[in-house]
Amino acid sequence: MKNKTRLLVHSAIIGAIYVVLTIIFAPISYGPVQVRISEALTVLPFFTPAAIPGLFVGCVIANIYGGGGMVDIVFGSLATLFAAFVSYKMPKKILVPLPPVLINAVAVGFILNYLFNLPFFISALWVGLGQIVACYGLGYPLMMVLERYKDRIFKNGI
Repeated sequence: MKNKTRLLVHSAIIGAIYVVLTIIFAPISYGPVQVRISEALTVLPFFTPAAIPGLFVGCVIANIYGGGGMVDIVFGSLATLFAAFVSYKMPKKILVPLPPVLINAVAVGFILNYLFNLPFFISALWVGLGQIVACYGLGYPLMMVLERYKDRIFKNGI
């Protein structure tokens, strides 16, 4: 029971931080050219499976706020869920930020193409570049810092 509670609390905290970071940095979190600072958190599945539902729920709430409608809420959030799961399965630390970069570039590229009739490849490129900044530029260093304290923060992998 204690582990389930810990998993739920960690998921809720991760989701809440994701929402807050996305909304605080809203001007750069949404649109065709975006660096969603909260995507730095996509490295957290490396430490705990609680990050997978936390990132998903956080993304759902952030996308409700973002104004992209149901397409963005559903498909953008599912892309984050899938990316978080694949990151959790990555065999090497350096690869952990890669799934959010690739999956979101493609998924959000399609979403921007559908919603705003923007060219897919250009949209995917801009989103991918923003994801590289967030996931590797911010997320990977975050992962290195958290690794020092993982036993205190992510007790028993949860």
